[in-house]
Amino acid sequence: MAFSAKEVQALRQATGAGMMDCKKALEDANGDMEAAKQWLREKGLSASAKRDDRDNAQGVVALLVKGNVGAMVKLKCETDFVASSDGFKAEADALVALVLESGEAAISQRSTQLEDLKILLKEKIEIGDVVRIEGAAGNKIGSYSHLQGNRGINGVLVEMSGATDELAHDVAVHIAFARPKYLTKADVPESVVAAERATLEVVTRNEGKPEQAIAKIVDGRVTGFFKDICLLEQPYAKDDKQSVSAVIGAAKILRFAQVEIG
Repeated sequence: MAFSAKEVQALRQATGAGMMDCKKALEDANGDMEAAKQWLREKGLSASAKRDDRDNAQGVVALLVKGNVGAMVKLKCETDFVASSDGFKAEADALVALVLESGEAAISQRSTQLEDLKILLKEKIEIGDVVRIEGAAGNKIGSYSHLQGNRGINGVLVEMSGATDELAHDVAVHIAFARPKYLTKADVPESVVAAERATLEVVTRNEGKPEQAIAKIVDGRVTGFFKDICLLEQPYAKDDKQSVSAVIGAAKILRFAQVEIG
C-alpha cells in the first residue's frame, strides 16, 4: 500500500522515531498508521518505548462512587507538573469512569489514548492499581480522596454493613491516614506474625531484658504490631482512646482498599 512523505512526517511527529524508521514501519504495516505506531513501539524505536526504564513515581489517584459501586485508578507519570496537567487528570477520570461502569478489565479499552498521551506529554505514563468494589444491597460504600495540588494522591474505598454514610466516610478517612494492611488479626499471614515475633525477640534480648520476662514483653509488642497493621485493632484517628472496632460498634467493615501515589 502506498503512503506519502506527509504520512511519514506525521508518524515521526506522533512517535518521535527517526524518519527512516517511520518509513520502514509504514512499509511493514502497509500504510496503516496505528499498526506502524505499534511496530515502532515493539522495536523500541518510538520515544515512548525509550522511556520505559524511567521512574514514574508521580501521578494521580482518580476515585469515583456511584450508588453502591466505587472505583479507583492510579495513573502514573514522572513529574508532578504532568500529574497536575488537565489532560493527564482528564484521562485518569475517563479511566475510573470506565472501570466503574464496566469493570477492571475494561481499562484495556483506552490503550490507544494512553499511548497518545505518552507521546503528547513525553513521559513514561502507565496505569498502576485498579480497584472496583461493588457493595451488596443495603451496604454502604465509604470513600475518601486526599488532594494535593488539586489532584488525588491517596484514595480509599470501604464497604460496610449496618453503617451510616457518615460512619463509612469517617472510616475511609481513618484508613487514608492510618494505612492498615489488614482488616483483622486473623487476616495477617502466620509467616508475617512469626517473622515479626522473631525480630521482636531479638530486639528485646539486645535490650538486656531479663530472660524470664522476654516472652511476656514480646507478646505485648506483638499486640502493638497488630494495632499498627490491622484496621479493627488500630486506635481511631479522631479518638485514639478507642479502637476502630469500638467506634463502629455493631456495624461491620467487610473490605477496604487504599491506593496512593509514591
